[in-house]
Amino acid sequence: METKILLENGTNELEVLEFVVDGNYYGINVAKIKEIIPYQPVTPVPNTHPSVEGIFMPRDTMITAIDLRNCLQRGQSQSDGLFIITSFNKLDIAFHVDAVIGIHRVSWADIIKPGATVTTNEDGISTGIIKIDGKLIIILDFEKIITDINPETGLKITEIDALGMRSETAVPILIAEDSSLLRKLIIDSLKKAGYENIIKAENGQEAWEYIVKCKTAGTLLDEVKLLITDIEMPLMDGHRLTKLVKEDDIAKNIPVVIFSSLVNDDMRKKGDELGADAQLSKPEIGNLVKIIDKLLAK
Repeated sequence: METKILLENGTNELEVLEFVVDGNYYGINVAKIKEIIPYQPVTPVPNTHPSVEGIFMPRDTMITAIDLRNCLQRGQSQSDGLFIITSFNKLDIAFHVDAVIGIHRVSWADIIKPGATVTTNEDGISTGIIKIDGKLIIILDFEKIITDINPETGLKITEIDALGMRSETAVPILIAEDSSLLRKLIIDSLKKAGYENIIKAENGQEAWEYIVKCKTAGTLLDEVKLLITDIEMPLMDGHRLTKLVKEDDIAKNIPVVIFSSLVNDDMRKKGDELGADAQLSKPEIGNLVKIIDKLLAK
């Protein structure tokens, strides 16, 4: 089973693949998926994380297989089921699941953010919950799952140290990022790079409301000099936010940087069409600072 990104630009919609692990229903953004294939034997790798089943080579490309049942603390998977082969953060990873149900087209506005009773902000691996046909589907945070297995795949904070000593600046930067952990890491990195005035928003809707408030007050271009946005966010995604900003007569002058694990060739084309000034994959925190320097210098 192969997948395609079929959605129009900036509609605030996504396609979610519903799948089953140990009788429970989960979801993944179709934009992360390269293909879905039947399970095939893997070669175990010594001294790896317990959730790593091993490696295999479909089409001469080495891919790491992750036992999603183990990640979810539901035991060990059997030698059957399917591999959902994903691509994000410049990594190709196969996730072992029991079965695939189908694809649902939904609005980000319909995705419920998990409450504190379901997950803590920094430790949980659920980014949202949707209700379809009377059942709850938990959308998993696959970036968090991979970072927990291998922290080296996450934000490379050491890249900031390589930039050397930098002077502080009060230039206001607005950041829209729903993951509290990533939001904190990005903000800490930007502050370490000298950018002290960071306005944070938990999703695109919150960021857009701040922009509208500043615009109404007549202070927008003083209050927001640059916008950094993730793509995947509840209520309003980064593509919809970019579209609203770039179609506004005043806000369009604000540089927009899309900083997301989903930045691949297809998604880069979408961002370009929406008017994004720059797009980077999330591990590239050092390049993010360089891009910010360049855009603000203009």
